Amino acid sequence: MAGEVTVDALPYFDQGYDEPGVREAAYALVEEECRRYRPTKNYLEYLPPPDYAGFETEVMKNEFERLASRQPMEMLSMKRYELPQPLPGRQNDLLAWNECIDNSMAQLEHQSTRIQNLELMSKYGSNAWRAHNDLIARIMEYTKKQQLDLRKRIQEINWERKSNQTRAGSKIKDLENNWVGLVTKNYEIERAILDLERETETLQQKQKQGQH
Repeated sequence: MAGEVTVDALPYFDQGYDEPGVREAAYALVEEECRRYRPTKNYLEYLPPPDYAGFETEVMKNEFERLASRQPMEMLSMKRYELPQPLPGRQNDLLAWNECIDNSMAQLEHQSTRIQNLELMSKYGSNAWRAHNDLIARIMEYTKKQQLDLRKRIQEINWERKSNQTRAGSKIKDLENNWVGLVTKNYEIERAILDLERETETLQQKQKQGQH
């Protein structure tokens, strides 16, 4: 693959990282890479502009506008809970009184529904909340288990990497020792050959001198 880099290093086996100049050399490589990267201040400029208002509802927009203009919040309207009588000019109007009665019945039904909701909440709310807390606790336990599993897996990977690098380092060291031994033997053989060649040449010269 283009741009593929083969890292020739065994951090768990290699020695000499604490020697003088090694850390400085590593920092120099990092600085050189940073100079080639040259990130700009706006490193997200290739992304489209964010739409911060995309999630806002009409109510939220109005509220943000109110906050921006430093306007006070509107008071909660209690008009729907009022039970007004007919206007003074309609005191004898049967239709006006019927409207007031309908409003009173609607308010009564609303309060009745609220009471029922409060009774249901009183009866089942604590159990529902307890069940919710149990669910949250189970989710937390599951998440913690996942975290422990991931940490265990990371540790296993690190141990496996260390073991592989240690074996590879030992094998490389053995191969280096074998190579040094073979090179030494080759050198000794070459030196012995040169000695034999010189000795042979000397004998040949002596033989020629004896023949004369």
